[in-house]
Amino acid sequence: MSSHKAVARPCAADKIRSSARDLFYSQGIRAVGVDEIVHKAGVTKPSLYRAFDSKDGLTTAYLSDYQQEFWDRIAVICHDHPDNPRAQLVAYFDGLAWRASQPGYRGCALTNAIVEYPEPEHPVRQEAARLKQQIREWVKQKVCALSVSDPDLLTDGLILLMEGTYGGGQVFRAPGPAAQVGKLARLLLSS
Repeated sequence: MSSHKAVARPCAADKIRSSARDLFYSQGIRAVGVDEIVHKAGVTKPSLYRAFDSKDGLTTAYLSDYQQEFWDRIAVICHDHPDNPRAQLVAYFDGLAWRASQPGYRGCALTNAIVEYPEPEHPVRQEAARLKQQIREWVKQKVCALSVSDPDLLTDGLILLMEGTYGGGQVFRAPGPAAQVGKLARLLLSS
């Protein structure tokens, strides 16, 4: 008697999300058409519109998935450095230095979406900005747990360092300045 485990096969929506993530991150959201996404996913165009309503709906799902990857990294960092907000911040920036120095690095998907959608009222831009604010709040929460004289200034400095790395990692050949972001974060946190 043999036992076979049922292997869950990804549904059309999951295939679309995965394909869109790869294409949007590597090529840009506006550069990728719906036809390219469904072709890569191996599904039909009606499948995309049943699952996501529109390309904007798929794009906001992509941004949400990207943000979840951020929170997953943060969960590991917080687990590895419990009750140590300084070490958590340093670990984040050390990880960013590594990621930003890898081939194919295209920065932060949220930042890229904000650049691609300059219209303030566009739903994609609004979602990206909302998710960015969550990241800023996490950084501010960690900074406020430290004994620093100006937590708002330090938070702003770390956010600017983070955003600069997202761009610099795309501009300068690896390892480039982005590889130094962990060291720079330590300097800011020590001042």
